[in-house]
Parts: sequence; C-alpha cells; structure tokens
Amino acid sequence: MMEKNKLIDTIDKSKLPKHIAIIMDGNGRWAQQRGEQRVYGHNNGVQSVRETAEAAAELGVKYVTLYAFSTENWNRPKDEVDTLMKYLINYLKSETPDLNKNNVRLEAIGQIYRLPENVQEQLRKSIATLSKNNGLTLVLALSYGGRNEIVEGVRAIAEKVRRGQLEPADITEQTVSQHLWTRAM
Repeated sequence: MMEKNKLIDTIDKSKLPKHIAIIMDGNGRWAQQRGEQRVYGHNNGVQSVRETAEAAAELGVKYVTLYAFSTENWNRPKDEVDTLMKYLINYLKSETPDLNKNNVRLEAIGQIYRLPENVQEQLRKSIATLSKNNGLTLVLALSYGGRNEIVEGVRAIAEKVRRGQLEPADITEQTVSQHLWTRAM
C-alpha cells in the first residue's frame, strides 16, 4: 500500500473541489448491524469525520460541511437525541484545541436556537476560539433542513419587501442566495 504522503503527492490539487459536504447518515444502523447500541455508531462517526477533515485541510479544500443533525432528527427517541447533544458538546470541547492547532475555523448553520442552551453555549465558545483561523472552514449543519433554510430565507426577503427595502421585481437568484444560511460558502 502506498504511503500517505506519496498518495497525496499524486493528487492534482487544481482539480479538487472547494467545498465538500458530508451527510452523517447510517451510523446508528452501522452499530446495530454489529450488535452495538446506536450511539456507538455515532461515537465512531466522529473518528471518520476527524480523518476526513484532516485530509481535506491537508489537500487545501476550503470548506467541509458536516450535516450532523437534521431537523428530522428531533423525531428520534429523546434519550438518543440527548445522547447526541452530549456527544456534540464533548466533541466541541475535545476537538477545539486540535482544530485551533490545525488553523481550522468553525461555523454553524441551521436552527441553532432549537439546540439545548448548553450546546449553544459550547458552540459559541468553540466558534469564538477558532474565529481568527484562516485554513479549512468546518461548517456544522445542526438542526438543519434544506427546506427550512429556503423558507427562512424567503421569509427574510418577504420582510424586506414588506418594509419597502426591496421591490419584488428586484428579487434575483443572487438575492435568494444572499439570504440562505450557506451564503458564505
């Protein structure tokens, strides 16, 4: 098997994407297939994310968005949601120093206000700690749903129209894009 550095040297970095998205799906099923609790799979998913983010940063990818908790995930059993929130806090606490050392910036998109207050607080702390970094940007999509993003963006545009700050005829694809959570990517 080829050494990691030699393999990286074979990659044409000019053909790499600027942004990679990872949908965290199937960790619980993976664990159950191995006779483990669903949360075992979620915990192991963190290692995969770490390795992927490190490789992406090393290759010069600018953004990695991790779709970690969808709006539909709120429908899971309460004990599983509570455990996922605890994992998120622990992940943020334990990984922030390494992310900082590796010049990774952290952002979050989604309905962050729906997260438990202790999760929001740790998320704010980690984002603030990493805010001056200018390497890879790791975006956590939390309590995220694509339709929710569009609805909230359209509501913001409608509010500007209602206040007379924007004419309906002036709404363009760029206007819509500027009102999405993912606008900076």
